[in-house]
Amino acid sequence: MVTAYYVLLDDGGAGGVRFGCNDSLAGIRRSVAGSAEPLTAAMRALLDGSAVEGLYNALSASTLTFLSGSFDGTTVTVYLSGTIRPGGACDIPRVEAQLTQTAVASVGAIRAEVYVNGIPLAEALRLK
Repeated sequence: MVTAYYVLLDDGGAGGVRFGCNDSLAGIRRSVAGSAEPLTAAMRALLDGSAVEGLYNALSASTLTFLSGSFDGTTVTVYLSGTIRPGGACDIPRVEAQLTQTAVASVGAIRAEVYVNGIPLAEALRLK
């Protein structure tokens, strides 16, 4: 079992950590077949496109694939490939929150660095 993070739209932090466009971030426990490594399993659970009832996945239109990741005891680093397709301005902080929180929670990191096609996530999102 791993925890992947999804969005409660416009709930003002009532159901989790408040961020972005008055949304909340909520962790959902999911089982993933095929990988025992926590980071790999968590990122695959988040990126597999599965819907979670009552929650929004800002990554659902994106075509991202987990390539690799590492954890140095403080920072988790994640490498993805593919295309980010946010559904509007509010999806930009949602994408960032979902990816970074899922990565951090999977290994107990303090911070996350996420790269998409070799570009830092913040820069990749600015290009959208």
